[in-house]
Amino acid sequence: MNERIAVVVEDDHDVGDVISKLLDQAGFDVVVASTGADALAVIRERKPDLVTLDLSLPDIDGVEVCRQIRLVSDCYVIVVSGRTAEVDRLIGLEVGADDYLVKPFSMRELQARVAALFRRPRTSEALVSEPGHTTQGTAALRSTEPTGGIAVAALPTLGCRHLTLNRGAREVLVGGVEIDLTRTEFDLLAHLVANSGVVVPREELLRAVWATEFVPDSTHVVDVHLANLRRKLRNAAPDNEWIRTIRGVGFRFDPCCP
Repeated sequence: MNERIAVVVEDDHDVGDVISKLLDQAGFDVVVASTGADALAVIRERKPDLVTLDLSLPDIDGVEVCRQIRLVSDCYVIVVSGRTAEVDRLIGLEVGADDYLVKPFSMRELQARVAALFRRPRTSEALVSEPGHTTQGTAALRSTEPTGGIAVAALPTLGCRHLTLNRGAREVLVGGVEIDLTRTEFDLLAHLVANSGVVVPREELLRAVWATEFVPDSTHVVDVHLANLRRKLRNAAPDNEWIRTIRGVGFRFDPCCP
């Protein structure tokens, strides 16, 4: 019995059959759903590791399906759509998709995208998982003093707010309130925190989070997910400036609240 489960959400029988065969060959237990309602029911029941999602479904728009998936599942989601407009790509990523593949596509490309997702580290190796236990250090973990350093499984108190990143539980708390992040957003924040105070280029984020040197439209992929992350942090702490954009280079996590 296959260990990993994939749900293929596609109303075109031929396309769905091709995708399902590819994923079956890759070792997935595959379920095909032709409507958004059926897909959501299957996802709630089977708890898949991966979903490929067409946006043009006969009942519920795929963007809404993706939004609802994120309410019940933290699985990888790859949008596979004939919509080529940039706005569709951005919206798909904004509602929680991990990647966006435009039809027509090659099976080798889909296979590579899936493989890249499952190579992604679920947590940053540089973060700590248990009190008193640290992994190989980066700039963020060389200092564990209460003044600006990264504490075990937590960030320092920033002004009157305390931002805690727990690797084991994969949760982020701001002021004691949990922030709902997607897998990608959590991994981006974890990597930036692990390199606190250091500028992290986009290319490094691609390697660390997507486990690849290149993703088509990679600038959009990184920037959109980071914009979503920053918006969520800002909603929880309006005055925070923890993630700064360094023009032409990348991003830096700043543990010092202005």
